[in-house]
Amino acid sequence: MARLTTRHDTHSTTSQSHGWSTKRIAVTALFCALMAISTLLIEIPLLPAVPWLKYDPSGVFGLVGGFAFGPATGAVISIIPYLLHIATSSGVYGTIMAILATFSLVVPASLIYKRVPTMWGALLGMLVGAIVCLAACIAGNLIITPLYAHMTTEQVVALIVPALLPFNLLKVIINCALALLIYKPVSKALGN
Repeated sequence: MARLTTRHDTHSTTSQSHGWSTKRIAVTALFCALMAISTLLIEIPLLPAVPWLKYDPSGVFGLVGGFAFGPATGAVISIIPYLLHIATSSGVYGTIMAILATFSLVVPASLIYKRVPTMWGALLGMLVGAIVCLAACIAGNLIITPLYAHMTTEQVVALIVPALLPFNLLKVIINCALALLIYKPVSKALGN
């Protein structure tokens, strides 16, 4: 996985060297749009026992954006597209969980990759991101699921091992694998 170098962009939004270039803003907006569309159109139940838990590839766009432009971009891509869901559906609690899951995977992974910009850094980042994401999803389910699913906390706890943990683990594995597959071609297409 090649390290993306920052090139001088005369169309920077700030006069500082760490400003968001026009290219970075445009690519972030593109990834946000792709993520918003994918979360609306792609919903695949991974486990027959819990068909309401559905996979969408949103984390892939967050990971690729975070690796390409850093953790701040990954964080923006992890949050902004989900705001469309809050505005267009009644699934506020599900949207909060989706933001939590994506943000907790993408930000740790892209922070580590920023410090160690190699394939090993990406793998380590995704491993740490996966652990943080799984812990955040379990905690989020314990707090949020009883609010909207008319379940007790004890019922949610009973779902952790047979349903919630396997679903979130599969989701993280798929997102990380897809991000690894498409990162290099996407970074070349971006001209980085």
